[in-house]
Amino acid sequence: MIRRSLRTPMVRFLRENLEKAGCGVSENFFKAVNCDKSIAGGYVRGKGIMVCSNHMNIQDDVNQVVAHELIHAYDDCQAANLDWADCAHHACSEIRAGHLSGDCHYKRELLRGYIKLRGHEQVCSLSFIQDIMGSENSLKPGV
Repeated sequence: MIRRSLRTPMVRFLRENLEKAGCGVSENFFKAVNCDKSIAGGYVRGKGIMVCSNHMNIQDDVNQVVAHELIHAYDDCQAANLDWADCAHHACSEIRAGHLSGDCHYKRELLRGYIKLRGHEQVCSLSFIQDIMGSENSLKPGV
C-alpha cells in the first residue's frame, strides 16, 4: 500500500520538493511496521517514515499518513534549528502537517464523526498537539 501512496499527486509533490531542498527520499525511507500503540505512523529523524500497517484499513489512510509524515520530513530538512524535543517546535510541525496534508479538512473531520463545520480546524489542530504532549519526543524543558 505504501508503494501505491508514492504515486499519489500529493506525495509526488512532497517528494519532489524534498529533492529540490536537498533532502531526497528513496523508497526505502518508507517502512511498514506493526505498532503497539494506536497510532497511524510517524517520522523519525535519520530513520524515515513508519506506517503502522496493523492500523491501516484502506489506501486513503496510508496516503494520508505518508503525506503527513513527509511534511514532518520537509520541516526537519528545512528548519535550521528544529528541535523535536521542544514541544513548541513539535506542535508547530504537527499543525503544519495537519493542515497541509489535509488531515484537518472538514470532509475528513466529517468522516471521523466530527460534524461541526465551524471551528473544526482548531479542534483538529488541538488533537494533534494533545497527541504529542504524551510522546517521548515532547518532554518539557528541565524534565
